[in-house]
Amino acid sequence: MTLHLGYGTNGLTDLRLDDALGLLADLGYEGVGLTLDHMHLDPMAPDLTERTRQVRRRLTSLGLRVTVETGARYVLDPRRKHGPSLLDPDADARAARTALLVRAVDVAAELGAHAVHCFSGITPPGTPADTAWKRLTEALTPVLEAADRSGIPLAIEPEPGHLLATLADFHHLRGLLGDPGPLGLTLDIGHCQCLEDASPVECIRDSAPWLRHVQIEDMRRGVHEHLPFGDGEIDFPPVLAALAASDYRGLTVVELPRHSHAGPELARTSIDFLREAMTRDAGLRTTTPATPATSATTTVPKGAAPC
Repeated sequence: MTLHLGYGTNGLTDLRLDDALGLLADLGYEGVGLTLDHMHLDPMAPDLTERTRQVRRRLTSLGLRVTVETGARYVLDPRRKHGPSLLDPDADARAARTALLVRAVDVAAELGAHAVHCFSGITPPGTPADTAWKRLTEALTPVLEAADRSGIPLAIEPEPGHLLATLADFHHLRGLLGDPGPLGLTLDIGHCQCLEDASPVECIRDSAPWLRHVQIEDMRRGVHEHLPFGDGEIDFPPVLAALAASDYRGLTVVELPRHSHAGPELARTSIDFLREAMTRDAGLRTTTPATPATSATTTVPKGAAPC
């Protein structure tokens, strides 16, 4: 069985996008989780269409696959992290986030991406749960319509501290929306370790029919901190074997958004780690040969979202 490894550009923000893509291709990654943000591919820029075409040509020349991620911290509001969200009390603010996600679907279609990632956002203080879920379903409806037209899955991510924080919450959203075809799941393996009742392996097996995007990193129980491989508690060989057995064929993207200062080195050590972990399962492989190595905490209270 084969896994397709990628690396997130939110962990390479100190590199120009062309340089980041070249680095990942040289290291043997098959794809990239491309976060739409000001330093790489700015979704608010007037030349977005032409810039997207340039990125598509670069991806094609390097043989890289792509998923579009929308977790940029300040792309819409320079003062509020991840603001405004799909749960914002102000309808116009929610509409701005919806418009960004629709734009992300358009970018993904131009790039030939296999999915668009998103998340719900944190429930504003004093907001009843029913109100928050109603806002979320209404705000996502135009995005799902755009995804359906483009044939690009919208893969929502359960995020610690958000309204949609767990796999159970994902299934609740599916039910509220009537289980629309374009709606899929972004599964973050570290988040499974952090707060799900089930193990990461069980989470993969339980969510396999809805997997449209996978993020991976190390993490500790009860601590929402994305860690380099080996610094947390996850046993990765069975996790990778479970992913392969699930028949998921999208990208499995390393997600280290707070480590750009060491991005190039962590990109190298991460792919080395994952390849070594894969060798512990005889039926698991990547589709590219290994690259020889060249050299050898925050808790999660309610409402917290360190990413």
